[in-house]
Amino acid sequence: MQLRQTQNPPSPLDVVIMAGGKGTRMKSHLPKVLHTLGGQTLIAHVIKVAQALGARSKVVVVGHGAQQVKDALADTNGLQFALQEPQLGTGHALQTAAPLLADDGLTLVLSGDVPLIELETLRQLITASEGKHLALLTLHIEEPQGYGRIVRGETRPGSERGEIRAIVEEKDASPQEKAIQEVYSGVMVVPNRLLKPWLKRLEPNNAQQEYYLTDLVKFAHADALAIKSHLTLNALELSGVNDPLQLAQMERAYQQQLAGALMRSGVRLMDPQRIDIRGELVCGSDVHIDVNCVFIGQVVLDSGVHIEANCVIAHAHIKAGARILAFTHIEGSAQDERARVVVGEGAWVGPFSRLRPGAQLGPEVHVGNFVEIKNAHLAKGAKANHLAYIGDASIGERVNYGAGSITANYDGANKHHTTIESDVHVGSNCVLVAPLTLGAGGTIGAGSTVTKDTAKGALTVVRAKVVSIMNWVRPTKVKK
Repeated sequence: MQLRQTQNPPSPLDVVIMAGGKGTRMKSHLPKVLHTLGGQTLIAHVIKVAQALGARSKVVVVGHGAQQVKDALADTNGLQFALQEPQLGTGHALQTAAPLLADDGLTLVLSGDVPLIELETLRQLITASEGKHLALLTLHIEEPQGYGRIVRGETRPGSERGEIRAIVEEKDASPQEKAIQEVYSGVMVVPNRLLKPWLKRLEPNNAQQEYYLTDLVKFAHADALAIKSHLTLNALELSGVNDPLQLAQMERAYQQQLAGALMRSGVRLMDPQRIDIRGELVCGSDVHIDVNCVFIGQVVLDSGVHIEANCVIAHAHIKAGARILAFTHIEGSAQDERARVVVGEGAWVGPFSRLRPGAQLGPEVHVGNFVEIKNAHLAKGAKANHLAYIGDASIGERVNYGAGSITANYDGANKHHTTIESDVHVGSNCVLVAPLTLGAGGTIGAGSTVTKDTAKGALTVVRAKVVSIMNWVRPTKVKK
């Protein structure tokens, strides 16, 4: 899902992303924030929101698996890292990040394992802070176990809710405080001029003997400073991931969001419960997608494209009117833009076809069952309908590529190119040994192994002489 860049906030915005937790309940050697949702790491979703907010700086607090997290984010521009070692609580995490924050502006605190936080929600929270107040993102939950409770004073005339006085962690809460259903989400905005002195006042005087970031609320109240808040009603956007079950539940919820957005834009999904988008799917008008299809990386489906059931499509552009038949596997390259798969207008691919990186199909090309194509261009109207392999090749217009034929493009050390000019007919079960050029309009007889270039318009047949031995008797098994 692509986020629209917001205008820079009135005050410079710094974002600190908590990513140092061990994630013990995930039962994995992978740091929790590097588990994936919709084909992207949890923390990548959070960073994308920070970028859309126009943040001046983005600081990722790392701890457990610090180097793994840094390596995973190495290609992300504009990140800074603060090492929290040992991990002594959320306040301690901010203490490690504080030296990287300028004295002016605002700091927005996010969690790397809360991937579905909404951009508009954060904008409203920043607005609530007015650029000068501590502001908390809160949520109303009927069963708030595990969350810090928002403790408010008495409601004043003209106000819907009393002023915030404290956040009490559940392990430190009294029975009356545990009954409070307004909870702290873990997201706050705080002016840097207040943040840094408050961080120095933190002490681990609590049940967990940790430095709680939530104590900033206590300091603000003690300093007689206003504490602002924004209440969201969407529990999903503030849901964290703590174990594989929660991750799977969030994946389904996220996919439902994406499916809903597609259908609202006009895409026809045969069953919105059975689609997986692990990247970005961009669709034109009148696109039809059948069940159990998986889209990976950046995939573009132009107008009128039909995707039949059980297809996997990665890093590809399917042009207008093309049809991808059932059980087709398309796998373009994520690293090399030139190796994205392109399927031309009105082309038919499948069923059971495989298009690998660099496959480029022109308009009205037909690729049939159990045909594999890699790093090859097929021009308009070319056909390879059955049981064939085309690799490192240029196929001209209207070429008919026979069943069972292959380009022998690899000599054991290097790849070589095959050129088949327009209107060539390649018979069944042929081996085309590259480097090789087949002249336009030529015909290759079935069963030929071609090792030399062929002339335009020529019939080329390469076969051993047929020998028949009459009255031949098969060997019989010798009895012991």
